[in-house]
Amino acid sequence: MTITETEALEAIRSHHRTLEDELRVRVEALDQAVAGGHAHERATATLVAYLAGEVLPHAEAEEQTLYRAARTNRDLADMVNEMIAEHRALSAAAGQLASAASATAAAEQAGQIAALFAAHVIKENEILLPALLSDGEADLTALLGEMHRRTEKAGQAPQARNIPAADPQAAVLSLLLEAAAELARAGHGDRACRLAASAWAALRETRPELAVRVTAALHGLAGRAPARPAAADLAASREQGPGPGGREADRDLDVRDLAPAQRHESIFAAYQALAPGAGFVLFNDHDPKPLRYQFEAEHSGEFTWDSLEAGPEVWRVRIGRAGARPGQ
Repeated sequence: MTITETEALEAIRSHHRTLEDELRVRVEALDQAVAGGHAHERATATLVAYLAGEVLPHAEAEEQTLYRAARTNRDLADMVNEMIAEHRALSAAAGQLASAASATAAAEQAGQIAALFAAHVIKENEILLPALLSDGEADLTALLGEMHRRTEKAGQAPQARNIPAADPQAAVLSLLLEAAAELARAGHGDRACRLAASAWAALRETRPELAVRVTAALHGLAGRAPARPAAADLAASREQGPGPGGREADRDLDVRDLAPAQRHESIFAAYQALAPGAGFVLFNDHDPKPLRYQFEAEHSGEFTWDSLEAGPEVWRVRIGRAGARPGQ
């Protein structure tokens, strides 16, 4: 069904309202957790996921469609540059929210994100879109269709947005993640995850901000990787032997109430502290498949992985440091 340009404008405004409403709901949930003295980490993680999965892909699609068309109008060029800068600010703010050091800092950051996005949407709805509608050169109906296609593609393949030429590592990582996404869509999910995890291992010490991007991408790629039978995990662990630590020494590591940026830090710190043969039981609120790929990239042959419980509410995995083999 063909729609008019006026209908296309209203469709874009309606989507903006949905994004703003959904963002506000998540910000309010975070505010309520903080005000009530409750754990805020899950609310923070939910808000970060919404920004990464919905708001930022939409922003990228706008730049490639609406903003590109608006730039041909001299009267709109400065506004377009300003709005692109606001997209960058939103992306940076999402990263800061993910690594917020306290509940108060998370709530303040979330409030700033909501205010920035609300002001941004007003400019788009009240100035940019009407100007495009009145512009005889712009086709809002076609731009809306292209924007939807680009939003869907961006959501399927997380990638760097407008990486400066002065940062070649970030530019190469962007290309690598695009290639990994293509591999996954072609049915090679396991290979795609191994490739991304290798990049993560290479970057996590020297470029932690890029490593965080790889971790986010891995969560998307892992959904296309085949599951591994739990029996294979247990067999591999038995080959390593129990070691001197013994399973009696296992402790629980529950990361469900930690902020996203703190989860992997806590898990790898716990692993580094293990004696040979010892382990801990990880409690998580989602499938830790991306984490396993990261362990394989950085500690291949040095760790054990026993799947104990696989959702749907809780995932439990025993992660151990391999013990010495007989005769060693």
